[in-house]
Amino acid sequence: MTANQAGQGVRARAREAMRAEVALAVQDLVLERGYDETTVDDICASAEISRSTFFRYFPSKEDALFGTTADAGERLRDALTARPGSETPWAALRHALDALIEQYEGHDERTRRLTRLIVSNPALAARHREKNARWQELLRPEVARRIGADPADVSDPRAHAVIASALGCVEAALAAWTQSARPQPIATLLDRAMGATSALG
Repeated sequence: MTANQAGQGVRARAREAMRAEVALAVQDLVLERGYDETTVDDICASAEISRSTFFRYFPSKEDALFGTTADAGERLRDALTARPGSETPWAALRHALDALIEQYEGHDERTRRLTRLIVSNPALAARHREKNARWQELLRPEVARRIGADPADVSDPRAHAVIASALGCVEAALAAWTQSARPQPIATLLDRAMGATSALG
């Protein structure tokens, strides 16, 4: 590794650390004050950064709130690709989703409150759907390969249908998790949702 490459690695890690710090500040403020009541200026004051620094890392308040899950789609794709070829596409997707579930359950009540806020706020729910649409594109080639479809054939709806169904089950599991006073583990809820969907066939 050259000195230039090492320097780039250090800068990349510093950038990600700053993004995580700002995202955490946004989440804390939103949970304390509410999403609409939290401004970029509030975020900058809490994180002790300037507005120009904030916008260097995030284009908007919404992006900052979702900042800690920015690379979740790539991790989900990699987890799916790593699943054994002997698994059905549905089983492979379910197992690949474990990494995502762990991210939610790792923070328990705090993450439950954030997730409840996201699904109940129209603007944030819309951004969440945009994220899912991006995940669809990331996952489509691998799912298409697993179902025997041509990954290059965008006119074939099967891969999209499988992914949309799986992500819909995730949404249903998260909704149940956020609304229950004594929630079951997300993995259990997701198993129930995906089991009910597969049983329809």
